[in-house]
Amino acid sequence: MPEGAKELYRSPNGDRWLLIRETLSDRVLVRHEPNLPSGGKASVVEVGDFLSRGHGPEQQALLRLIGSLVETGADTTTGVSDDNN
Repeated sequence: MPEGAKELYRSPNGDRWLLIRETLSDRVLVRHEPNLPSGGKASVVEVGDFLSRGHGPEQQALLRLIGSLVETGADTTTGVSDDNN
């Protein structure tokens, strides 16, 4: 697994989806690694594009991960004011 990567989901046939951080640009992306027997090539996509492609288990896994960042009891201090007045 690449450094700075977190596995999001592994399908029953062996495909893997990883959340990765691109070092140079500091962008967060999703990398799909197809199973070896399929002979497919790995691909990388922006998080927004990945989420817009459907509601499969790999997208649901990313949404759960994002949701875990704001669960009850998590530190929600962002330094950004919600005051619109």
